[in-house]
Amino acid sequence: MLTVGLTGSIATGKSFVTEYLRELGAEVIDADQASRKVVEKGTPGLASVVEEFGSEVLAPDGTLDRKKLGAIVFADEKKRLKLNSIIHPLIIELQDEWLSSVERKDKDAIAVVDAALMIESGGYKRFDKLIVVYCEPAIQLARLTARDNLSENEAKRRIDAQMPQDEKRKFANYVVDTSNGFEDTKRQTREIFASLKEALEDGKAGQNT
Repeated sequence: MLTVGLTGSIATGKSFVTEYLRELGAEVIDADQASRKVVEKGTPGLASVVEEFGSEVLAPDGTLDRKKLGAIVFADEKKRLKLNSIIHPLIIELQDEWLSSVERKDKDAIAVVDAALMIESGGYKRFDKLIVVYCEPAIQLARLTARDNLSENEAKRRIDAQMPQDEKRKFANYVVDTSNGFEDTKRQTREIFASLKEALEDGKAGQNT
């Protein structure tokens, strides 16, 4: 099995690339899926978040109100770091369980884990390869304001709370630049997937020698 980390800053097109890799044949667990699962109603993760941030981060049905929590943590770096310290170990545990299950099912799989703070946390080191999804900063800002209905200042604050995109690119084995739209992004992703398949075959050949 080949393990692949996929990361990128907010509103760069990670979800699109992740979904296309799934279509191409990769096994994929995406960041949103993992982050929601560890704070589902009744989980220890949600209990820890409520203990730290109060019951006002809950929706009326007892689930996590992600918008309310986002407004709190993006306005206060200490609170954001505290949330990360609660959530990240749970997400890594979930990802590792998922990777083990994929390997049991298919030793020839290309298993892609999409996570936003993989480089910042050092989690990228667990993977054979790292893909960084990138786009031009002006496009990123426009996408974020439109997607999340934010003011330009709010969007800038969320972008500035993350590691700069150019810094992330330094860690990458592969970069997907989504600035030029869907078809160009798909082309780059297909080329990367072909390269990942070659790396998997090379690894298997190395084991057999």
